[in-house]
Amino acid sequence: MPRIGLVLGAGGAVGHAYHAGVLAGIEQATGWDPRQAELLVGTSAGSIVAALLRAGLSAPDLAKGSLRQELSPAGAGLLAKTGARQPLETPGPQHVDLVRGPSAAGLLLRPWGVRAGVLAAALLPSGKVPTESIAGAIRALYGTAWTERPTWVCATRLDDGKLVAFGRRGAPPASLAEAVAASCAIPAYFQPVVIGGRRYVDGGTHSVTNADLVAGLGLDLVIVSCPMGGTRDAISAGLDLPLRAGVRARLAQEVARVRRQGTPVLTLQPTRAERRAMGSNPMNPKVGRAVTAAALESTLARLAAADVTERLATLA
Repeated sequence: MPRIGLVLGAGGAVGHAYHAGVLAGIEQATGWDPRQAELLVGTSAGSIVAALLRAGLSAPDLAKGSLRQELSPAGAGLLAKTGARQPLETPGPQHVDLVRGPSAAGLLLRPWGVRAGVLAAALLPSGKVPTESIAGAIRALYGTAWTERPTWVCATRLDDGKLVAFGRRGAPPASLAEAVAASCAIPAYFQPVVIGGRRYVDGGTHSVTNADLVAGLGLDLVIVSCPMGGTRDAISAGLDLPLRAGVRARLAQEVARVRRQGTPVLTLQPTRAERRAMGSNPMNPKVGRAVTAAALESTLARLAAADVTERLATLA
């Protein structure tokens, strides 16, 4: 069986919907079940989707949930455990504190060694929204355990700005619920998550994908779903052009590292159709149906293109 790595990037509620369409499209086009990935790497929104996949929720059910369609009996039963009405529910922005966290001073003493997103996380006000709404749903599926199959959940340690991939060998011990909550702790919105006495925030402050973590693992193929990036034509206009252009450039660097180690990579990023559906608020759940539908259609078209046919042979 081919060893496939699946990297699921950050992107808020809209990112969830994008992942749902992409993964359903991959399974529909190739027959490959994303739940069978050799390794799942999730950041922020991607970490929730990774946890749901490892719990047994299928890609078609992920998409059906976003499209407000009836789930399979197995999918509905699994979802009922979390207390959610559909698998892509996440809380929206509410209130933030106006007091800065104590980690900023230490990072400012060595700004040359800190990524811009991490430094911004340290300087932003500490959020007041608890992450229990996220942790509780994952805890309902896993208790205090981790997944049986390899799953890495990315978060940023505020004290020193370092990326931590929970679940990876050498990472601090944590439950999957704790790790996912930490990975989703958007600075100035959610409260940082304390694990082992250290504070963690959204792994997207380090990188929205962290795809280079899979370099050198000997995988047969790596698939990256990146909701916050964009195809070349999709980032040619729009208020979020600088952000998406930066994400696209960063992802290209990460993918290059993976390919240099001999592993082919297939990246999926929003086209103009998905960008139009997404709007400007990544936490807006109202656009989920349109985003998933657009992502499903776009993924099917991408996988039918001649330039990806050879890479898709691995999935078959």
